[in-house]
Amino acid sequence: MLAVLFPGQGAQSPGMLEPWLALPATAAALAELSEATNVDLLMHGTTADADTIRDTAIAQPLLVAAGIATARAILGDTSSLSTVPGLVAGHSVGELGATAIAGVISDADAIRLVTVRGAAMAAAAAAAEPTSMAAVLGGEDVEAALEALGLTAANVNGGGQVVAAGPATAIAELVANPPARARVIELQVAGAFHTSVMSPAVDALAAAAQGISPTDPTTTLLSKADGAAVASGSDALERLVRQVASPVRWDLCMEQMLNLGVTGIIEVAPGGVLTGLAKRVLKGIPAVAIKTPDDLPAARDLLEAHA
Repeated sequence: MLAVLFPGQGAQSPGMLEPWLALPATAAALAELSEATNVDLLMHGTTADADTIRDTAIAQPLLVAAGIATARAILGDTSSLSTVPGLVAGHSVGELGATAIAGVISDADAIRLVTVRGAAMAAAAAAAEPTSMAAVLGGEDVEAALEALGLTAANVNGGGQVVAAGPATAIAELVANPPARARVIELQVAGAFHTSVMSPAVDALAAAAQGISPTDPTTTLLSKADGAAVASGSDALERLVRQVASPVRWDLCMEQMLNLGVTGIIEVAPGGVLTGLAKRVLKGIPAVAIKTPDDLPAARDLLEAHA
């Protein structure tokens, strides 16, 4: 069984769309997705600098567009049974791309939703007291350390990686005094994503989702909330809305991949983060991270062998 994975915020890099514009079909897909939002995806994906695309309101639609367009470049028309992967899943904002590829919402609806999501999350962070996030790598008694500081495990990624979120002062304390045997790296984000700080963004996304009529998934779609296979389109859409302010349990998604018998993994562009986690947790399962069109032949070989 082949799993196609969609990375989350932080995976973006300057110029990441540039090589994809050499592929006419992918360039056309990106142009169509750009038209579905008020963000100039082609400009931001080719010439904008790192600080510009770090902005949540820009990064999120840029990542979802890159994921959808490169997934289509690999899979082709997913209405054909021969090209449907056995499983799709996305980390944080990547779940919107996964939900589109699973056939629950259209590509354009995914971009419209993520545009609202990114802007609303940036606004929620700006309106709150200063908050931040930090990756905790390894360590002992990490949960107790976060609790003592009033922090939330916003991402439980598996492989000994947890992302803490909460007040900026508490994150600074965590960086200065990490748990035993842990390395702590503060992240360059607008605020405490996947915590109650993002509650106003839930309301904005819920309002935007009201105009969408979802359909049931055409392939197994895992929820980043708990690793569960989502059975209905309405449930998938509701989860997209709720998860803005709830933790990401990527560890449970990887556990479910093992349970379901995944034998190959493709991470769509800008790939690398999720395949890196998979190498530590899903040991021995072949994986391809898509960064440029040069990676497409290896991805298609894996698709042919495992889809």
